[in-house]
Amino acid sequence: MATHCLDLIESAGGSCVAVKPQVACFERLGAPGWSALASVLDGARGAGLLTVVDGKRGDVPISAAAYGQSMVGSTATPWGDVEGLAADSFTVNPMLGGDSLDTFVDAAAPVGAGIFALVRTSNPGAAAIQDSEGGADPLHERLAALVDERAEALAGGESGLSGMGAVIGATAPEHMARLRELMPRSIFLLPGVGAQGGEPEDLVSALVPGKPASILVPSSRSIAGAPDPAAAAEELRDTLWSLTA
Repeated sequence: MATHCLDLIESAGGSCVAVKPQVACFERLGAPGWSALASVLDGARGAGLLTVVDGKRGDVPISAAAYGQSMVGSTATPWGDVEGLAADSFTVNPMLGGDSLDTFVDAAAPVGAGIFALVRTSNPGAAAIQDSEGGADPLHERLAALVDERAEALAGGESGLSGMGAVIGATAPEHMARLRELMPRSIFLLPGVGAQGGEPEDLVSALVPGKPASILVPSSRSIAGAPDPAAAAEELRDTLWSLTA
């Protein structure tokens, strides 16, 4: 698995800005899988790419702290600190509420890492839960509020963008404009382009004007499964850049 991923990084990485390994694909292999994940992250860093560890972690604060150590921190032991994955960013599930999300922010802030919280996901079943109006607003808008409330805690740089990001499925573009309004400083991680049916042209309203770095578009299967991964990555890159013109 590591060899396959590293080959993809070598062939297509020049047209990409980040690598987003899906943790479940590695964890199912046990300890060798975790070792392979670490190797892939090392390879991505060596290629000058950012890393987004896609594990969608979420738990009560004491366990969330341990997940944070695993993703971006380290764990103190009697034999010295044991480093985690040292990812540049990672995905989290905010459904446990603000105290859980705060714990992830506390892990990310000291090392300059980013977080992408699930707000409106790309799977077909998401609408039944995330678009429901159990209160005054749909659930995805209430999750967006949780994200924006923490944007200042991970703010940095001259761009005005925050490391407190959001996962917004490209398969539901009708929500993009409203979610951008609710989260003006967050980088949007936009899965669903390609194999899931999302179209790059539908992502314009997710962009912050003049800030192409306000969106990050993964397209794993469309690139990895292409006869020429490098060409597929280059084509998607050019299409996305055209949206910012």
